[in-house]
Amino acid sequence: QVQLVESGGGLVQAGGSLRLSCVASGRTFSHYFMGWFRQAPEKEREFLATTGWSAGSTYYNDSVKGRFTISRDNDKNTVYLQMNRLEPEDTAVYYCAAAEIKTHEEHYYDYWGRGTRVTVSS
Repeated sequence: QVQLVESGGGLVQAGGSLRLSCVASGRTFSHYFMGWFRQAPEKEREFLATTGWSAGSTYYNDSVKGRFTISRDNDKNTVYLQMNRLEPEDTAVYYCAAAEIKTHEEHYYDYWGRGTRVTVSS
């Protein structure tokens, strides 16, 4: 089992930045690919980014590439999502998740956090 806890959400003005964190506990963190997803009101959950052990194994949804950066600190069992130039359309609940493969497909993610809410005001 892997337990995931997100933090760092909040209210921010358009154009601002936030950094989300996700701390993992349980099984070996470095074993998993870690992903970030989000779900806006009345919309499907959307893949944002994933990263493996090394920074070279990242993969982004084109919709956030260049604005969002995923990173991880294996010593701290933590994965981050740096979000810049935020827009009102980024308002959503953000989730981190763990999978055994590098993928954008959420059904491959075995473990999920409970989410952290991000609200971007115009």
